[in-house]
Amino acid sequence: MSIGQLSELTGVNIETIRYYEKIGLLPPPSRAANGRRVYRAVEHRILAFVRRSRELGFSLNDIRALLRLSGPDKASCREVRDIAAHHLAGVRAKIGDLCKLERLLATTVSLCSGTTAPECPVLDMLDIERTGSALP
Repeated sequence: MSIGQLSELTGVNIETIRYYEKIGLLPPPSRAANGRRVYRAVEHRILAFVRRSRELGFSLNDIRALLRLSGPDKASCREVRDIAAHHLAGVRAKIGDLCKLERLLATTVSLCSGTTAPECPVLDMLDIERTGSALP
């Protein structure tokens, strides 16, 4: 299949496919007599794996490691679990940070009367010069 067909099947932009080839995440495709890239089912499978991994927030380095471990007789469930567990810890940390941010914003918004006033709690919170940081 062509790069356009691969892009359409996987939902991955053509430039992104070329980038993944350049950094070695996707193997170099074979070429037709006219020099155009020709992709097979294996590249389709790898690209679908990469896309799904990116959707789940895995870094390119983690994806590269997972791809290395996904070959026949190469998979070490422990190594795959370790990569996924590390990513899960990062996701949980982000969730914790977002929960703190949500509480801060909710509290600040609740302090705002919504009327014209010389002071605004939301703007005060965002004013780095007055607070010394973005978060009080």
